[in-house]
Amino acid sequence: MSPAYFDRYAELAFERTADGVLTMRFHTNNGPITFTGGTHEDLPKALEEIAHDADNKALVITGTGDAFMDSIDGHSLGEIFKPAHWEKIRREGTELLQRLLGLPMPVVGVANGPATVHSEYLLLTDIHIASERATYGDFPHPTFGITAGDGLQVVWEEAVGTARTKWLLWTGETIDAATAQQWGVVNEVVPHERAYARGLEVARTLAAKPALYRSLQKQTLNQRLLRRLVEAVPYGMALEGLTAADLAYQQS
Repeated sequence: MSPAYFDRYAELAFERTADGVLTMRFHTNNGPITFTGGTHEDLPKALEEIAHDADNKALVITGTGDAFMDSIDGHSLGEIFKPAHWEKIRREGTELLQRLLGLPMPVVGVANGPATVHSEYLLLTDIHIASERATYGDFPHPTFGITAGDGLQVVWEEAVGTARTKWLLWTGETIDAATAQQWGVVNEVVPHERAYARGLEVARTLAAKPALYRSLQKQTLNQRLLRRLVEAVPYGMALEGLTAADLAYQQS
């Protein structure tokens, strides 16, 4: 019998192998996801339930169809220019990233296509597999004119350094999977039709390791990144909220 949370979240689909590898797949009506305020609210809750489920020995996160995440419904996030509502978004955003990085199990990210919305989710995984069709970048923030303070600035800088991060987050340009691998973002680039299968294969290998090793190795390897998230994301999201408020003022 599946846990109750498998059916609790409209934009998250779950399945688990007999040996304990959980797959969490982003989707909208079982097609590529359009990220919404609902996704933002549900994901921290789902990650907490995943963490507390002892039957989960490893996690694979991926998208649906030919995109990991490349579409966002900005209006669904609500009145982000109002301080009280933005504080809700800010709280969810900080919890989401810390819970993803702090899961007591290895996480394999599979970029099954473009990851130009919340690419930091993939960069926070422990092993990162990319389809040859994957692309990476930041579409929403430079397009909307809102500061990228929700973790992108931290995670990309840790992965590729300051100059490359500034270029990506200022320009809104994208890089392909081969470039991402060259930059050290991706561990493996595989044929598109093999991406999920390869991610699952790696996750099953990790799931077979001893339970305490899985949990403590996760903490050992992510200590610096977790510290940076705790320090930088609340401040970065406060600045992001200011630019959202200013954008609303300019349009009024």
